[in-house]
Amino acid sequence: MQYDMAAIIRGYARGYFLMDNDDTGLRWYTSGDRTLIPLDDRFRYPKSLQRVLNQERFSVAINRDFPAVVAGCADREITWISPELQKVYCLLHQSGYAYSFETWQGDQLAGGILGIVIGGAFIGESMFYRITEGSKVAMVRLVERLRQRQFVLFDAQMINPHLARFGAYGISDQEYQVLLQQALQRRCFLL
Repeated sequence: MQYDMAAIIRGYARGYFLMDNDDTGLRWYTSGDRTLIPLDDRFRYPKSLQRVLNQERFSVAINRDFPAVVAGCADREITWISPELQKVYCLLHQSGYAYSFETWQGDQLAGGILGIVIGGAFIGESMFYRITEGSKVAMVRLVERLRQRQFVLFDAQMINPHLARFGAYGISDQEYQVLLQQALQRRCFLL
């Protein structure tokens, strides 16, 4: 199957995100409320995680093993990341839009975050871990990287208790669209 990468990027640039529905296949979705990970002083994490960060048990990499991160994000009992969507992410990666932000413990992939970068927007699609604290360290280091690179927003799409521990907060779609348009005006690079 052929995919129009430009059309897919336009969809993300309008605030939509792809998910797979077992009945109808890949579809675009949006939400009246969006969840953001703060890139300012509202970002926080548990004190116990600071000890892990200080121990430097994990190294960080970008795109060292993109396919493994996609597979790790899809490897759960209930997932919206079908084989077809995995293929789309890999094509977006080849086109320079999809990235994996990874933590490693030696030669073992500890965890990672899969996201789409458009301008100054990082659109987080999913995250996973194989070693305890792997994805949490990835989150902290990714936020640091996005701040350094002057990204405008880190879109987490939907809230969950795990993201709330990092200060994730909801905004209306109208507020999101304003921030997204500001982000699209920037030229930010994750690498």
